[in-house]
Amino acid sequence: MTPESFAEKFNVSRETLGQMMIFQALLGKWQQRINLVGPATLDDFWSRHAADSAQIVALAPKSATTWLDLGSGGGFPGLVLAMMLAPRGGIVHLVESDERKVAFLRTVIRETGARAQVHLSRIEALAAAQPDFIGDIQVITARALAALPNLLPWIEPFTNSSTIALLHKGRAWEEELTQAQQSWTLSVDVVESVTEPAARILKITQLMRRA
Repeated sequence: MTPESFAEKFNVSRETLGQMMIFQALLGKWQQRINLVGPATLDDFWSRHAADSAQIVALAPKSATTWLDLGSGGGFPGLVLAMMLAPRGGIVHLVESDERKVAFLRTVIRETGARAQVHLSRIEALAAAQPDFIGDIQVITARALAALPNLLPWIEPFTNSSTIALLHKGRAWEEELTQAQQSWTLSVDVVESVTEPAARILKITQLMRRA
């Protein structure tokens, strides 16, 4: 996938595409010092990482402007979302506990002007701190962070009755979902990934622990 074909597929503006090209260049530069993505996937920025992140924008209401990305790492999907959601006034809160990765995320934000805020924290510590933005969160994302039974306890403190979680899951998604449903009640839509036939996006709402 080329930058131009990405822009056409996801209907992004020239300005947004320019931001993402700066992101791509910074990722290549920083990858030489710290491991941000799998080295073998670096050349597949547009198809493997950007498109995989961008596909979830269409799964949330256009009115959803406050997003939370857990375990942001190299910026996928959080930074891609921040750039794509900016024209509609969106902001993405990025949560990352690795100081070097936080430095990278903040560099990309500074160089691109992406509408994102980075929180250097473990997820559970941030939830316990109850930051002001928690009540505003409309969508929660996480990509390649943890198996669903381990991920849902991290997500739950940030949710309310209308929060949507859009979670990238790999080949084991069905087994993970079955295990998670032993401890949680939830409403889930399973959406096939546009970048990997065996992968899915789980759209989860109404998340509650079982008694």
